[in-house]
Amino acid sequence: MNNSYFNPNANPNLGYNNVTGSTGNPTINSSVPTELTLEQSYVENILRMNKGKIASFYMTFPDAGEWKDKIFTGVIEQAARDHFVVSDPKTGKWYLLLSIYLDYIVFDEEINYKII
Repeated sequence: MNNSYFNPNANPNLGYNNVTGSTGNPTINSSVPTELTLEQSYVENILRMNKGKIASFYMTFPDAGEWKDKIFTGVIEQAARDHFVVSDPKTGKWYLLLSIYLDYIVFDEEINYKII
């Protein structure tokens, strides 16, 4: 049996070393960034930069019987690596949506998004 495990820092080409500080612990910036480096251009980061804006989220649920495709429209409340939270001000409902089902997002206004 192989007792080795995956070490993301073992291969510098994976880009994981960029998230650690001098102590080797991840550094967390609580402020909302206005610019992203190309390596940080992920949906979760773009959603964080646009918290409070209204957007329509086009989702596909392949195993759903009644509705396979659904659109959720609301205010971006939070975003994480595998999910995001949207509140619908018209109905008062809050949705925890999984990123794996996300097809695309439509904003009705200009978004905060700039890659450096």
